[in-house]
Amino acid sequence: MAHFYLDDTLAAQVAVAEGGTGASVVHLRAADARHAATVARVRVGEQLRLGDGAGLVVHGVVTAVEPGDVALAVDRVERYERPRPRIHLVQALAKGDRDELAVQAVTELGVDGVIPWQAARSVSRWDAAKAAKNRERWQAIAREATKQSMQAWMPVVEPLATTADLAARAAASTVLVLEPTAEHALTALDVAALAHDDVLIVVGPEGGVAPDELQRLVAGGARAVRLGASVLRTSTAGPAAIAVLSTALGRW
Repeated sequence: MAHFYLDDTLAAQVAVAEGGTGASVVHLRAADARHAATVARVRVGEQLRLGDGAGLVVHGVVTAVEPGDVALAVDRVERYERPRPRIHLVQALAKGDRDELAVQAVTELGVDGVIPWQAARSVSRWDAAKAAKNRERWQAIAREATKQSMQAWMPVVEPLATTADLAARAAASTVLVLEPTAEHALTALDVAALAHDDVLIVVGPEGGVAPDELQRLVAGGARAVRLGASVLRTSTAGPAAIAVLSTALGRW
């Protein structure tokens, strides 16, 4: 299987190559190039894939390898449209690394975005400084998982959201709150009736979604759904829901 790396400058490089103003060669640079050269030990002649995390993927053959620069002769260029509707995970902050495990897993499963949520029962709390730092960390986790799973699109980690923020988004998005006691199952959802381009799957923390939070979200237009008879951890509920929804939408 070909290695897969991300480079934010790839689109500009491809535009130059396709415009006839340069050779059909693109370069992987910076940290990913160092990883390819010194850790993965990529060699001249190997097949490689480069992406920009925004739907562009280049296939080619390695022609030169330096610790900070890997050159690739382009065989073909692929552009992937982002699927509709877009699926976002709203992940409540959780203790330990359970919320980060969820971010990693849903990225591998093809989620389109991640929204950290400061839920009432979240043991972990982010102040302003932590919010900026931990958002960057979640984005780094998503980036690595995008490369590992060879996804054409990398999910964007949004700023920390409050319950009020989520309730407000229910007017323009389909918001589904995972709740073990909900009357309706996620598998019974009529995906053909989805009225919005964005679907938000809301996962509570270890103690679950507080009753007043659920009430506020439902009042804003959200729907409570259950996954099954068992109660999953906050780190596994989101990935399970993404898998169910992706299957129902025909993304898999």
